[in-house]
Formats: sequence, structure tokens, C-alpha cells
Amino acid sequence: MPTPTRPQQATGTDCFPMAASTARDWREAVAECVRRIGTGHGADLGFVYATDAWADAFPTIVGTLREQTGIAHWVGTVGTGICWTGHEHYEAPGLAVMAAPLPDESWRLLPPLREDMSPLAEHASWLGRLESCIGIVHGDPHNPHMPRLVAQLAGLLPNGFLVGGLTSSRAAHPQVAGTSAQGCLAGVLIDGALGVRTALTQGCTPIGGRHVVTECERNILIGIDGRPALDVFEEEIGEVLARDLRRAAGYIFVGFPVPGSDTGDYLVRNVVGVDMRHRLLAVGDLLEPGQPLMFCRRDANTAWTDLERMLDEIAARLDRPPRGALYFSCLGRGRHTFGEGSRELGLIRERLGEVPLVGFFANGEIHRDRLYGWTGVLAVF
Repeated sequence: MPTPTRPQQATGTDCFPMAASTARDWREAVAECVRRIGTGHGADLGFVYATDAWADAFPTIVGTLREQTGIAHWVGTVGTGICWTGHEHYEAPGLAVMAAPLPDESWRLLPPLREDMSPLAEHASWLGRLESCIGIVHGDPHNPHMPRLVAQLAGLLPNGFLVGGLTSSRAAHPQVAGTSAQGCLAGVLIDGALGVRTALTQGCTPIGGRHVVTECERNILIGIDGRPALDVFEEEIGEVLARDLRRAAGYIFVGFPVPGSDTGDYLVRNVVGVDMRHRLLAVGDLLEPGQPLMFCRRDANTAWTDLERMLDEIAARLDRPPRGALYFSCLGRGRHTFGEGSRELGLIRERLGEVPLVGFFANGEIHRDRLYGWTGVLAVF
């Protein structure tokens, strides 16, 4: 197979201005980023990601960026790790920002959604003029309505498609979309005519075949294919792991195929408990009888190959030089899957070039109309 060619790079004037800082004080970090971005960018929209060391100060950071850059509207959140072009930064103070000089009529801020879609009504007229819409969104993992909010929002947007992630933090869990909030789904809606390209890469590998849930109660797997759930699980993972199920923790997961996916996408959920006596499995999601499932393993080599596939495919789909990008990766990826040295972000830079990119490591990734786990989600402008 021929080596994929790297996409042609946008010129300096076309690229989205981007900056990052690892200064220990957030004021110094903001000042450093402001110096690098400047004020001649013509942007009224920006993306901002900070490590959770500054979670409590995040609203103030956004306010300071607004004052000093002239960018009135910021979208973003915090993470235990953040990323920018070629770099991953974890568990220490850090800030990554990018200005997005998009036409004013091509985007609208998504007001905070907490329980229903009623706040979306303010954009009904604008949405009615679009053929398609992409939402770049961030959500609070503590909101129990989050899976439903994601699905409903994607369904209400014209040919709607979402990308983003859930805040990851050991402190506050802020989201910002113009104003700062918590406990919500918020972000920015972008006219699909701008041609934002998106892609998903999986971090696990299916093992064995597909099965069917035949008996369950909420998140408890009782029967699979008419047999005790734990019996089927132990057969699929093999004798070595089955002898000591503790070794399977963090390595073996349950995968739920996405209906209608033409790329074999599946949702990965944790195995959160076992009942040896009653042969039960507890899964990190609600279950329904008749639901298809399979088991997966966390596999660094396969995850790397799939990341290469995703990057080659999105590069081939770009019909013009990329101006900027956003990347949302799972907390379990990055250094935990690929090792130290920013290998995940390094490969993105290797395949796409020096594209301005910012993002964070999420507590759940959003792609299309669902919440994923162990995935990487890329959006390229």
C-alpha cells in the first residue's frame, strides 16, 4: 500500500491562531497565550481547555481571555489532561487556546442544556436555514440526563452531528459557551456548509463473536444467549483470565454495536462487578433484553493501527488545507495506552502536519449522537 501523503498545509494567514502555556500561575499562562495569539485575528469565537489544576479559576480565566484578546465568545472545559499540536499535558497547570475566525452567520453558541431542549428554541430560525449542523459540545458527567441530551440534540439539529467530550476533573466541572456553567451540555453549533470533517478511532478490539442479552435487570447482565452471563464472559476471555477475574479489570470491556453504523462502531462500557455465586456481570450502562453485545479488550497495538487508519482516512477526505483542529481523547488513552512522549498527539501531527490543534482528555467522548469510551474524536476545520 502506498504511503499516504500529508495534507497540504494552510498558509500562516489562513491557520487558526493557537497558543499553549504550562506556566505555574494561570495569569502568566493567559498572558503568554494572549501574546502568541495577538489581537489581529478577526475572530469572535475561541476554544479554551485548561487542566483541572485551574478548574476553580476557569471562569476567571475565560473572562480574562475575553478582555485581553477581543474574542467575545469562548467554548471549552477542563480536563485532567489537555493537548495541543503534537503535545499531551497531564496533571499539572496548563492552558491551550485557539481562535476560530469563522463567519458570524456560520455559528451560534449552544445555551446550557440541563434537562431538555427548550433553550435551543432561541436558534430555531437560524437552524431552519441550514441543511446540516455540527455541534462541538462539552458535558458534565455528573448530569444523569447526559446520554439523552446528546441523543436529543443530535436528533433536533438538521442532519445533526456532534463531537466533543465530558469534562474530566478532580475539582469543579465547568463548561463554557459564552458564559460559564456546570451540570450541563453546552458548546457551539456550526453550519455544516463550512465543511468541518470529523472522525472516530476506537481504543479496544472485539474478541469472540456477537451475543444477545437474554435476561437483565438495569445494569446487571443475567443471561447471554440464554446462558448465565458470567459463563459466556469466561469462555470469551480465555482460561488464563477466567482463573483470576481481577486480572481482567481495566483490560476487558463490554461493547455494544451501534445500530446502522457502516464502519463497525461500537460503544465500550466497563465491567463494574461480578457475582460468582449467581454468575452475573454488572456493566457500566443500562441494558435491555434483545440488545446485541460483544466483549472487547484494551489493545495498544490495535488502537495505534486504528488511529493510523482514522488519520489516513480523514486526510484523504480533506478537500482543502486544514486551518485548525480539535481532538477529544479518552482518559484511558494517551500515555496510558500509547506510553509517554505524547505519542498519540505526535502521530496526529505526523499525519496531518503542523495543523493548529487543541483539545483535552475526556471522561467520555461524544461522536454523532452517542457517548463513547476509549475513543479519540477528531474535528478538522
